[in-house]
Amino acid sequence: MLTDLEKTAIRDHYRAISENLPQFRPRAAQRQMIAAVANAFSRSKTRAEGEEPPKREGESIAVIEGPTGVGKSLSYLLAGGIMAQTRGKRLIVSSATVALQEQLVHRDLPFLVEKSGLQLSFALAKGRGRYLCPYKLYQLTQNNAQGTLAGFERPVLWESKPTSSDIDTLRQIADAFAERRFNGDRDTWPEKIPDPLWQQITNDRHGCLKAACPNRAECPFYLARDTLETVDVVVANHDLLLSDIAMGGGVILPAPENSFYCIDEAHHLAKKAVSRFAAEHSLNQALWTLDKLPPLLDKISGLTGKGDIAALADEAAGSLLDSLNEWQFHLNGEPALDLPEDGGDPVWLWEDGQIPDGLGLLVSNTAAAARALLHNLSRLNDALSAARREKEQDSTLIDHTAADFGFFIARAEQTADVWELLATCPPEGSEPLAKWIERRPNDKNDYLFHASPISGAAMLASGLWRRAAGAVLTSATLRSLGSFDLLLRQTGLVWLPDTETLALDSPFNFAEQGELYIPPLSASPKQPAEHTDAVIEWLPKLISATEPVGTLVLFTSRKQMNETAMRLNADYLPLVLVQGEIPKAALLERHRDALAAGRASIIFGLDSFAEGLDLPGEACVHVVIVKLPFSMPDNPIEKTQNRWIEKRGGNPFIEVTVPEAGIKLIQAAGRLIRTESDYGRVTILDNRVLTQRYGRQLLACLPPFKRI
Repeated sequence: MLTDLEKTAIRDHYRAISENLPQFRPRAAQRQMIAAVANAFSRSKTRAEGEEPPKREGESIAVIEGPTGVGKSLSYLLAGGIMAQTRGKRLIVSSATVALQEQLVHRDLPFLVEKSGLQLSFALAKGRGRYLCPYKLYQLTQNNAQGTLAGFERPVLWESKPTSSDIDTLRQIADAFAERRFNGDRDTWPEKIPDPLWQQITNDRHGCLKAACPNRAECPFYLARDTLETVDVVVANHDLLLSDIAMGGGVILPAPENSFYCIDEAHHLAKKAVSRFAAEHSLNQALWTLDKLPPLLDKISGLTGKGDIAALADEAAGSLLDSLNEWQFHLNGEPALDLPEDGGDPVWLWEDGQIPDGLGLLVSNTAAAARALLHNLSRLNDALSAARREKEQDSTLIDHTAADFGFFIARAEQTADVWELLATCPPEGSEPLAKWIERRPNDKNDYLFHASPISGAAMLASGLWRRAAGAVLTSATLRSLGSFDLLLRQTGLVWLPDTETLALDSPFNFAEQGELYIPPLSASPKQPAEHTDAVIEWLPKLISATEPVGTLVLFTSRKQMNETAMRLNADYLPLVLVQGEIPKAALLERHRDALAAGRASIIFGLDSFAEGLDLPGEACVHVVIVKLPFSMPDNPIEKTQNRWIEKRGGNPFIEVTVPEAGIKLIQAAGRLIRTESDYGRVTILDNRVLTQRYGRQLLACLPPFKRI
């Protein structure tokens, strides 16, 4: 239950915002969301000292759909911030995109603190891979003042010889960091740092010397982590949140039991979870790592006196190498991995996640060898830590070796994770794992081994929802076909029966502000060539080439988008801006410049432009949806999932494809009305919304635009 103190604090700080901001307009939906967040967190169960953790059934979890214009971030930051302070918790805000993270840290939270008077401290959380390791950086650059390659030949660091440009970049980074012109955050470096180069200086948990590091006091990662321990609000992203959960929770971020979560852009969480809990490794990289490992094992054996463990690690590495060489023989003869005529990367999908006949023993042996290697490398790493404490005279050499060794442990862990999943056979009747091998026919002809759950629901339920003090999931679009069922099922919240769901009303008057038009196209998207012809014929009828307003045309196929752009009426070609031809920021700037100059502007975009694109006013008065946004089940995870649904007597198109398309369609239509003064039209060039039953279901979920 909310206390009187909490009710008063929320009311007073919300009123302060309206008093300090003359144009601020309190909205009923926003007040409703504030109340829902506060009430959910007030139902959090506490654990008394010495007691078992409380059994959580979703009583402190709320799923809130808040349409554009409600003011979601202010709602959950105000209510969540106050509840975290009064209940002794930390507020963790997670988003799917960098854009929203930056908005929260640089705009929304400072606004809340300034206008409401609520004293909240906050910080942005990033994974350690976004920060440089000063120790690694200095080791690479301090002995190379003349620009030579001395010191760069350490075998662990470079899979290919570094260039003079690489060395110059590292020296510039080192100088800027030493002079405090660079804070060590990769995202703040003015130029793009290539991934292979950043890998040499990034902070990784296996190679980190931790408290023994001579550069610990200036380590960007530890400075950032120390800051997170002192603030009220931690702003993270879904990937970082899921990484923390995968490691047991409370490793990178505050522990779930001590945290209230506000998960914005929550419609991305389920797919992010599947991606995070998946594993993959490259055959060539694994072979390279195993080839470079023996000399380092000999070195560690001499430093630690653990020759027996080093011998076991060497034996496991030899066994793993033998298994991977045997895999090369099988892969070279596998028909599914023959190069296709279209030049794509061939994939060998293991049907229903079952290990192919005759390969069970090889899978088991590979997994056992990978597991043994990781185990013994970890033991040697512990021995290095002990040697550092006991042999002060060798500390520098041990530190160098430990930093290099961390690279191998990370590779071994990655390999072991993959084979652990590939060797796993789930119980009969339970969800299968997706397992596949992909061929990369580049100059070295690599193979990638993959394994993944087909759903992250179980991991989310056990690792987050049943442990968190409280959680709010929100987004502008969470329901599909008028129901929260898809989201609850995909995130595992369906197993927590006390989870609250709430759909807020939009503040916009869609019937007055917008129109919906479905032209009488004769061609169906199931006839690609004819449908493209019809789109090219209709666009000039729908869009004025002279009126200085913006139009957004959304495609589901890059091929159709490019063909339409090339074949469009000549009068329209100068007006069209095609996604992918120039960076997104530059494209939007040209769009606004054209409108400011009194010219029409037309954006051709794909799925990523159907969400998160904010073009208020006359920047977008017409949204044309070329096809219903169905996803083709063309990746191994979706194929495995669909087969599992079919084997259970279900219909994956109805159960997954249509509901997911419903969310995407609402998001696409949502590009039109962004403020209470916006106006315009949504046009759908797909006759299936009228001819198919599922089309009418999708149509019924759109905002109540005036039909014309």
